[in-house]
Amino acid sequence: MNFEEKLNKGFELLREKEIDYALDVARELQKEDPESHEAHYLEALVMQQLNQYEEATKAIQKALEIEGDNAAYYNLRGNVRMQVEKLDEAEEDFDRAIELNDTPAAHRNKVMLMLMTDRGQDAIPYLIKRIKESPQDPENWILMGDMIKKGGQEDKARTYYEQALKIDPDNDYARRQLEEEGDVF
Repeated sequence: MNFEEKLNKGFELLREKEIDYALDVARELQKEDPESHEAHYLEALVMQQLNQYEEATKAIQKALEIEGDNAAYYNLRGNVRMQVEKLDEAEEDFDRAIELNDTPAAHRNKVMLMLMTDRGQDAIPYLIKRIKESPQDPENWILMGDMIKKGGQEDKARTYYEQALKIDPDNDYARRQLEEEGDVF
């Protein structure tokens, strides 16, 4: 198996929740090529899954040192920083990811950060703008549904989950939210 095939196998193992094996692959790839930013990124993802945020930070930092302008890496580092409540730095990372590649995941993380920092009044218009700019992204509709549901407007939230299911009929999360409300599609 060549390097790329091993890397793909590592990401596949991570998706399948074979965390230990994915970590083994990441470390083996780092030994093969210490300058492989992808191998360090894989390790960071594994460490994040294990809630080992310090190790995740070290790995993603190494990936960023090798491959500096990578939106996914900034988004991951922002997510890890958000987990350890380094919120200002997390927002800088999300902004950088957005600047580099207008990353939808970074926009959603930024909304979550706004909510965590009591800026809900900013989060809702920001998310509405994202929905208008990317109406086919079901995750934006789901996030808005979650926000509205937490605000006590369950009927209104239902319409957002329904829209997400129209876009992505296999979305289990949106389906579960509607089933909780008694609506089964």
